[in-house]
This record gives sequence, structure tokens and C-alpha cells, in this order.
Amino acid sequence: MKKLVSTLVALAVTVPVAAGELEFTGSIGAESRIFFQSALYPEQLKTFQGSLEIEPDLRWRSENQVWDVVITPYLRLDAKDDERTHFDMREAYVRWTGDSWTVRAGLGKVFWGVAESVHLVDIINQSDMVEDLDGEDKLGQPMLEIITQQDWGQLTGYVLPAFRKRTFSGIDGRLRTPIVVENDLARFDEGADDKEDIDFALRYSHYFGNWDVGLSLFHGASREPRLVPTVDFRAIIPFYDDITQIGADIQYTQEAWLWKFEGFVRDTPFETFTAAVGGVEYTFYGVTDAGADLGVLVELQYDGRSEDPLIAPGVVSDNDIMAGVRLSMNDAEDTSLLAGIVTDLEDASMSGVLEATRRFGNSWVGEIEGRFFMNVDPDNLAYGFRRDSHVMFRLTKYF
Repeated sequence: MKKLVSTLVALAVTVPVAAGELEFTGSIGAESRIFFQSALYPEQLKTFQGSLEIEPDLRWRSENQVWDVVITPYLRLDAKDDERTHFDMREAYVRWTGDSWTVRAGLGKVFWGVAESVHLVDIINQSDMVEDLDGEDKLGQPMLEIITQQDWGQLTGYVLPAFRKRTFSGIDGRLRTPIVVENDLARFDEGADDKEDIDFALRYSHYFGNWDVGLSLFHGASREPRLVPTVDFRAIIPFYDDITQIGADIQYTQEAWLWKFEGFVRDTPFETFTAAVGGVEYTFYGVTDAGADLGVLVELQYDGRSEDPLIAPGVVSDNDIMAGVRLSMNDAEDTSLLAGIVTDLEDASMSGVLEATRRFGNSWVGEIEGRFFMNVDPDNLAYGFRRDSHVMFRLTKYF
């Protein structure tokens, strides 16, 4: 894996840059997490967690707009959790763009999906779970991506020659499993300790009037591991099974209404199951004299996988409903707020999220994020996080 990544990065930086436009930007941010309760496990940090994050961004584009290179490293320095201190090359690729074809090679990021509460079909990149539980942060994925744009839609093929293991908090970190996950002991299909075969994916997307449709096929190692404890329960070993997944993401737009759906059928060595999320977002425009917009969201979540951890990775959003609001002030500072609550329809366990952001001046952005766990049932997978409700403050300087 390391050799492959080094080769891809070298490829990305050796494209001639004598002629063309070179741009260097990036950001550096300070972050503070404050937990409302002391830790559940004695080894964990108590109530405060500070860190720094640095993300430079180097881009070059040829004069004829055919070639471009993107290099985006990422560094997190955490004061309390050694596993959260990590470096990743989020992107490092070369891209060629023709009239109707695009080819990208290197480390890249890809996003699929339309839903707000959970991104079921988004499967190309591995989640960087030491950043946050929501899976929004992704590790760079080695790939060869080939896109063709035709009158009948866009077709994209992916060859994924290397696998990235999911990151997990260490023994000192909050928001972790009761038993520490030992990533060095990870196992793949047929018990191998390394990923040897190549993954593939294919996606078709197009719009039909008010409909935006995406259909996808993936075959390879699941990005979600089964977490299996050792015989002595001193560690948890991740098992990444080979899967085949057929997915769809559909959005229908009608004036102020957005109707959203994501779903898949996944075949694993142990079972075949379906999962889906669907809902609606309605936007009230101009709710204030300043022109702010207020969106109201409702989504239902379903996941039919087995609850046996030896058969399938655990999932919280198996029979839940999410209700939330999105406020966009439409001001010069890009002030926005998102708040939502997810409720388990079987045991009434609840989790909440709050995200607010505002720009200060030309280059500073302040963010507040909160994650809350309420009335968590002992049989719910979120029970291990019941004392991890927290608020995060982040101040980022862009340059």
C-alpha cells in the first residue's frame, strides 16, 4: 500500500508545470472539543480535547485546460488522543480532460448520495472515523477514474488498486468502542492479513426533467468492517469482507420541495440485505426581512442487515427517523445552521446534531458543532457513547 501511494504521488507531481497556472492555497485551524460528562472508561481523556489541523492545497492547470494536478495533504495534531494525530494525503492526482472523456489517476475523493442523515451509497472512500462519527471525513483512495459525458448521461468507471483501513480512536480517545480496535490485526476475505485483489465500481448518472438519478455497482472490500472481539476480549479485530453492492440515489425537485432517496442491495459472504433512506426537504424562502431561508427536513432510515456482529457490521440507523432544520441567512458572512434529531423507532434512543458556521473577514471561518446522545437504550449500539455528548469550537484561517 505505501509503495503504491508513493508511486501515485510521484506521478501526480512529475507532470510538467513549466507552462500553466499554479495555485497554492490551504487552511490551518484550531479546534476544541468540550465533553459535558467525564469519560465512561478510565483510560479516556476527561472533558477537554484540543487539536490543530493543517490542509494545504496545491493545484496546477495547463494553459490549454487539458491537464490538471491536485495535491491536498492533511495533518491533524491532537493533544490527547495519539490515534487522532495522523497524516493523510486526501488527494494527489493527475487528470486529463477531453471533449467528452475525463481520466483521473492518483489519490482522490468521490461522493455519491443525496440524503442528509446518512449516505448509504457513498462507498468509494474510506471514512476517517477519528475525525468524527458521522463519516463525512474521508481518506484519499488510490484510483483510476474514467468518465464519459454523453447525451444519454454520465458513465464513470473506477479501478481501485489498494485498500485503506478505517481509522479508530485510541485508548485515550472519546467516541470509541468499549474495547480498543486493533487495526494492525485487521483481516480481509478468507482470513488474509492484507488486501491483495483489486476493487471495481461503476456509476451512471443523469437528469430527466426534475429527476436526478444515480445508479451504481461496487465489487470489492466493504468499507465497513465487522468488529469481532478476540477470545480474551482484550481487543477488537476489524474484518473487511468482500461484497457486491447495487445502489441508487434519486432526487426529485419541485419548486420548494426536494424528495430524496438512497438505497442498496448488498451481497456479503454471510447474507444479502437491503438498506434505504428517504425523505423530504421543504424550504421557506425569505423568512426574515434580510432574506434568510429556512429548510425543514424529515428522513426515514432502514437497514435490514443481521444484528449479529459476527455476520454484519453494526449500524445505528436501522429503523430511525430524522427531523431537522436548515437555516441559511444568505448574508455576506455565509452564516448557516443545521440542527437535527434522530430517534430510534424501536427503543426511542435519541441523538442530536448541531452545526453552525460563519465567516469573519475575508479569510477566517468560525464553526460550532455539537453531538448529543439522549435516552440511549442499553441494547442500542450508541450506548457506549452515552457520556460522549460534546460541543466543538473550530476557528480556521484560509490562505
